[in-house]
Amino acid sequence: MHKYLLFIAPLLMFLVIGPVGYILLEGTGFLDGLYLTIITISTVGYGDIVPTTPGGRLFTVLLIFSGVGYVMYMFSQITEAMVEGGLQRFVERRKMQKKMTRLHNHYIVCGFGRIGQEICSILRENNRPFVVIENDDEVIREIDQLGYIELQGDASDDDILLAAGIKNARGLIAVVSTDAENLYITLTARGLNPNLFILTRSSGTPGVAKKLERAGATKVISPYSIGARRMAQLIVRPTVVDFLDLAMQARELGLCMEELLITEQASFAGKSLLQSGLRRKYNIIVVAIKRPDLPMIFNPGPDTKILPNDILIVLGDNKQISFLEKTL
Repeated sequence: MHKYLLFIAPLLMFLVIGPVGYILLEGTGFLDGLYLTIITISTVGYGDIVPTTPGGRLFTVLLIFSGVGYVMYMFSQITEAMVEGGLQRFVERRKMQKKMTRLHNHYIVCGFGRIGQEICSILRENNRPFVVIENDDEVIREIDQLGYIELQGDASDDDILLAAGIKNARGLIAVVSTDAENLYITLTARGLNPNLFILTRSSGTPGVAKKLERAGATKVISPYSIGARRMAQLIVRPTVVDFLDLAMQARELGLCMEELLITEQASFAGKSLLQSGLRRKYNIIVVAIKRPDLPMIFNPGPDTKILPNDILIVLGDNKQISFLEKTL
């Protein structure tokens, strides 16, 4: 704002000094002096009002050299800003489109409120590709500054979701402000990609979670319910909560809890937990095993077999887990 005031101030000065000069030197009224000043510095020069005194003519010459030069400079800066701004937006839009066409197995985050911001931050920390859909102009500018891939529009619109690559997406996270909007987004997303993982936010109002699940949500999360449970657990089991926080967030200390998908190419697929050598080779603890359509196996024994498509919940050194991931 300060920059624009400095840019406009000289023009306002000319529009004040010019009329005053003509009033003193030519005896014109203020409106005639203002009119004469404007047609002079804009180089229009209709000729219907002209200075007649030597002082008035000398003042006009000075006004032409100073005022006309400034007005031409001002218009050139405005034109340059418009052209560069439009060109820059076009180039940025093209870059964004190219990035979106390369996205595959990514996440679509619908809404960039407080919850959406935290989700995007964690996704970036874990190197998960994602695109943000947001409708608010000011929020879009914030997303641009953070360097996220973004798409402006209504997340419940088919064309917007298709442009965000929903056909190739790994999952969609609907965290806009109202249950109704999240419901429409879920319905649209499920219709476009029947196999998509959809995580939807709920306000916690009774009956909303079931409606969202009927609309196609894979998981429904109520931040208020989770927050209340966490606060209660901090009172009842503070040490357990501290441990879980450390396991989930202590990457800077080298500790990490992660989930690993076992592929058929994994060297220990089909072997028992003891035969896999995960504890011996990588110093990694297998906390649980998740199998498709079966209950979670907690604290699996050494004879438990590791099968393809199993998801191992592991706890251990961050570097060792990253090394193990590359072998799967």
